[in-house]
Amino acid sequence: MQNTTPLQVGATMSFRKTMTVAEQAFFTGISGNLATMHVDAAAARDAGFANMLSFEMAVLALSSTCLNRLAGKAWRIGKLDLSFDAPVVVGSTIEAIATVTEVTSASIDFEIRCLIDSEDGGKQVIGGTAAMLPLLG
Repeated sequence: MQNTTPLQVGATMSFRKTMTVAEQAFFTGISGNLATMHVDAAAARDAGFANMLSFEMAVLALSSTCLNRLAGKAWRIGKLDLSFDAPVVVGSTIEAIATVTEVTSASIDFEIRCLIDSEDGGKQVIGGTAAMLPLLG
Protein backbone atom coordinates (compact mmCIF):
# COMPACT_ATOMS: atom_id res chain seq x y z
CA MET A 1 0.00 0.00 0.00
CA GLN A 2 1.51 3.34 -1.06
CA ASN A 3 0.34 6.77 -0.02
CA THR A 4 -1.45 8.60 -2.86
CA THR A 5 -2.77 11.66 -0.98
CA PRO A 6 -0.71 14.66 0.13
CA LEU A 7 0.79 14.14 3.57
CA GLN A 8 -0.19 16.40 6.42
CA VAL A 9 1.66 17.12 9.65
CA GLY A 10 0.29 14.74 12.27
CA ALA A 11 -0.31 11.82 9.89
CA THR A 12 0.61 8.64 11.75
CA MET A 13 1.05 4.99 10.97
CA SER A 14 1.95 2.03 13.14
CA PHE A 15 3.19 -1.45 12.38
CA ARG A 16 3.17 -4.23 14.97
CA LYS A 17 5.20 -7.44 14.86
CA THR A 18 6.69 -10.12 17.10
CA MET A 19 10.47 -10.48 16.82
CA THR A 20 11.10 -14.19 16.08
CA VAL A 21 14.04 -16.57 16.42
CA ALA A 22 13.95 -17.25 12.65
CA GLU A 23 14.27 -13.54 11.87
CA GLN A 24 17.08 -13.28 14.39
CA ALA A 25 18.95 -15.96 12.46
CA PHE A 26 18.31 -14.22 9.14
CA PHE A 27 19.56 -10.90 10.51
CA THR A 28 22.68 -12.61 11.87
CA GLY A 29 23.39 -13.86 8.37
CA ILE A 30 22.66 -10.51 6.74
CA SER A 31 24.66 -8.40 9.19
CA GLY A 32 27.42 -10.81 10.15
CA ASN A 33 26.91 -9.65 13.75
CA LEU A 34 27.76 -12.45 16.15
CA ALA A 35 27.43 -10.49 19.41
CA THR A 36 26.93 -13.03 22.19
CA MET A 37 23.68 -11.61 23.61
CA HIS A 38 22.14 -11.74 20.12
CA VAL A 39 23.14 -15.27 19.11
CA ASP A 40 23.53 -17.31 22.32
CA ALA A 41 20.30 -17.86 24.28
CA ALA A 42 22.14 -19.54 27.18
CA ALA A 43 24.52 -16.58 27.55
CA ALA A 44 21.59 -14.17 27.42
CA ARG A 45 19.77 -16.15 30.13
CA ASP A 46 22.95 -16.17 32.24
CA ALA A 47 22.99 -12.38 31.90
CA GLY A 48 19.41 -12.20 33.24
CA PHE A 49 17.35 -12.06 30.04
CA ALA A 50 14.56 -14.50 29.15
CA ASN A 51 16.04 -15.11 25.68
CA MET A 52 18.51 -13.69 23.17
CA LEU A 53 18.28 -9.97 22.52
CA SER A 54 16.83 -8.81 19.22
CA PHE A 55 19.22 -6.87 17.04
CA GLU A 56 18.55 -3.18 17.59
CA MET A 57 18.63 -2.50 13.85
CA ALA A 58 16.13 -5.29 13.19
CA VAL A 59 13.73 -3.71 15.70
CA LEU A 60 14.30 -0.30 14.09
CA ALA A 61 13.58 -1.78 10.65
CA LEU A 62 9.93 -2.10 11.64
CA SER A 63 9.70 1.69 11.52
CA SER A 64 10.83 1.66 7.87
CA THR A 65 7.49 0.06 7.02
CA CYS A 66 5.70 3.08 8.49
CA LEU A 67 8.04 5.59 6.84
CA ASN A 68 7.71 3.99 3.41
CA ARG A 69 3.97 3.60 3.52
CA LEU A 70 3.42 7.17 4.68
CA ALA A 71 5.90 8.83 2.31
CA GLY A 72 5.32 6.63 -0.72
CA LYS A 73 7.52 5.03 -3.34
CA ALA A 74 9.32 8.21 -4.48
CA TRP A 75 11.08 8.69 -1.12
CA ARG A 76 14.00 7.07 0.71
CA ILE A 77 15.41 7.28 4.22
CA GLY A 78 17.92 10.11 4.26
CA LYS A 79 18.57 10.73 7.94
CA LEU A 80 18.03 9.04 11.30
CA ASP A 81 18.67 10.45 14.77
CA LEU A 82 17.82 7.79 17.33
CA SER A 83 18.24 6.61 20.87
CA PHE A 84 18.10 2.92 21.72
CA ASP A 85 16.49 3.11 25.16
CA ALA A 86 16.16 -0.53 26.21
CA PRO A 87 16.99 -4.04 24.98
CA VAL A 88 14.32 -6.16 23.31
CA VAL A 89 14.15 -9.89 23.99
CA VAL A 90 13.44 -12.19 21.03
CA GLY A 91 9.76 -13.14 21.25
CA SER A 92 8.67 -9.63 22.23
CA THR A 93 6.02 -7.81 20.25
CA ILE A 94 7.02 -4.35 19.08
CA GLU A 95 4.88 -1.54 17.70
CA ALA A 96 6.70 0.93 15.47
CA ILE A 97 5.02 4.32 15.10
CA ALA A 98 5.93 7.11 12.69
CA THR A 99 4.33 10.55 12.87
CA VAL A 100 4.83 13.27 10.26
CA THR A 101 6.27 16.44 11.82
CA GLU A 102 7.08 18.49 8.69
CA VAL A 103 6.45 18.22 4.95
CA THR A 104 8.36 20.11 2.25
CA SER A 105 9.26 19.32 -1.34
CA ALA A 106 12.81 18.50 -0.14
CA SER A 107 12.01 16.23 2.82
CA ILE A 108 9.38 14.64 4.99
CA ASP A 109 10.32 14.66 8.68
CA PHE A 110 9.04 12.12 11.18
CA GLU A 111 9.06 11.29 14.85
CA ILE A 112 9.79 7.57 15.30
CA ARG A 113 8.93 5.44 18.32
CA CYS A 114 9.21 1.70 18.88
CA LEU A 115 7.26 0.42 21.86
CA ILE A 116 7.32 -2.95 23.56
CA ASP A 117 4.06 -4.29 25.03
CA SER A 118 2.17 -1.39 23.46
CA GLU A 119 -1.19 -2.99 24.29
CA ASP A 120 -0.34 -2.51 27.98
CA GLY A 121 0.67 1.14 27.68
CA GLY A 122 4.03 0.49 26.05
CA LYS A 123 7.60 1.14 27.03
CA GLN A 124 9.69 3.00 24.47
CA VAL A 125 12.70 0.97 23.32
CA ILE A 126 13.70 3.22 20.38
CA GLY A 127 12.90 6.88 19.87
CA GLY A 128 14.01 9.67 17.61
CA THR A 129 13.53 11.31 14.25
CA ALA A 130 13.85 10.43 10.58
CA ALA A 131 13.85 12.35 7.34
CA MET A 132 12.72 10.91 4.06
CA LEU A 133 14.30 12.43 0.95
CA PRO A 134 13.24 12.23 -2.68
CA LEU A 135 14.72 9.24 -4.54
CA LEU A 136 15.75 11.55 -7.36
CA GLY A 137 17.07 14.87 -6.23
